[in-house]
Amino acid sequence: RFVFEGFLPVKKGRQTRLQKLAGEERTMVFYESPHRLAKTLTQLAENLGGDRKAVVARELTKKFEEYRRGTLDELVRYYTEHPPKGEIVLVVEGAGKKKSKN
Repeated sequence: RFVFEGFLPVKKGRQTRLQKLAGEERTMVFYESPHRLAKTLTQLAENLGGDRKAVVARELTKKFEEYRRGTLDELVRYYTEHPPKGEIVLVVEGAGKKKSKN
């Protein structure tokens, strides 16, 4: 299962929205602009945990389509040093299901 989140708020409500997503168990799909990607990945790592798996997909269905997989922390490091161009889709692993203590 997945949930499409679209673009995160740019300013107002962004932090609140990120905090609410921390417990989301479904895979999350976002759009993001290339110039905000590193910042968004950093904020996702801070709020969801840097060990959360994710994929950054660039230029889907186009000639220069590419994907980069890793943890949020790994993707922060990569995209801080290699700013992307083009349209970005970000797919983030959902939170693990909470285990009952029965």
